[in-house]
Amino acid sequence: MKQSGYPLDCPLPHPLPPTITMAHGGGGSLTQQLIDGLFARHFANPILAQQHDAAALSLDHGRIAITTDSFVVQPLFFPGGDIGSLAVYGTVNDLLMAGAEPRYLTAGFILEEGLPMETLERIVISMAGAAAASGVTIVAGDTKTVNRGHGDGVFINTTGIGLLQHGRTSLPSRIESGDAIVLSGDLGRHGMAVMAAREQLDFSTPLFSDAASLRAPVEALYAAGLGLHCMRDLTRGGLASALNELSDTTGLGCRIDEAAIGVSAPVRGACELLGLDPLYVANEGRFIAVLPAHEAAQAVAVLQTFECGQHAAVIGHVEPRAEAPVLLRNRIGTTRILDRLTGEQLPRIC
Repeated sequence: MKQSGYPLDCPLPHPLPPTITMAHGGGGSLTQQLIDGLFARHFANPILAQQHDAAALSLDHGRIAITTDSFVVQPLFFPGGDIGSLAVYGTVNDLLMAGAEPRYLTAGFILEEGLPMETLERIVISMAGAAAASGVTIVAGDTKTVNRGHGDGVFINTTGIGLLQHGRTSLPSRIESGDAIVLSGDLGRHGMAVMAAREQLDFSTPLFSDAASLRAPVEALYAAGLGLHCMRDLTRGGLASALNELSDTTGLGCRIDEAAIGVSAPVRGACELLGLDPLYVANEGRFIAVLPAHEAAQAVAVLQTFECGQHAAVIGHVEPRAEAPVLLRNRIGTTRILDRLTGEQLPRIC
């Protein structure tokens, strides 16, 4: 259950299968069916109905955002990161997408009997470094162990708490028809780096994950005074799933230009070799910002001052929904539906 919000009133749920499959964790249509058909029916409340990466809460002396996530990536270490740094960055980024200033994290570890202590310490050191780089403090935690063969080494659960500052409200409900959609960088690096490491694929140009804290580019967008309506990081299910989620939440449509979307040559080559679409491949250091069209060029200029934003671009706009939630104009000038991910494209990538 990745999303931090569900509809308060949901239609008749999709029939649920008798057992959970790997595809239920993939961020695509089966994930949404599980959320709508089970969790939304039993957990529904106005806070969950925000349907965002982190839930905004009002307390007596201010507003905070809270999010939770679990990490089961295999292998534990991959080019550009590991399960420890990924757990921190993934949680911090969800807070940032809600417009919050990340402050605190909790960390829960499920450890498999036989895990080398050296491996665990390496993960914890990486996690501590990522927290320091992200400006957050790990303030609480928990440890459980499971029998050998029942845990895949280590699983990590994190909860993040951030401060919601006045004037920073990033919610799907703020998206308006005519808004521009800005992509912060090129796509597909994380998912393909994990897949290459898992399957021991030897590409001529090594693939490295984009996993990183988005704090600096997001803070720069706010510092520039831009009227950000909503942000969404492009994790499981990639860009395509994120756009479909926002469209379903708002009732508006998205029209995207494929030629504007950056995909590096190594990632594109790996996707073609494996029969994957980079628009559905997970990222851990990329996001979309939805904001008024007249501010889009400035947002791109801000993002391009960062190394991760060299390929930042306006990739489309929001419009009244037509025949499909998301329409993609491809490189040869024809338009097709960019649908939700069906099944599990890349399992265990976060």
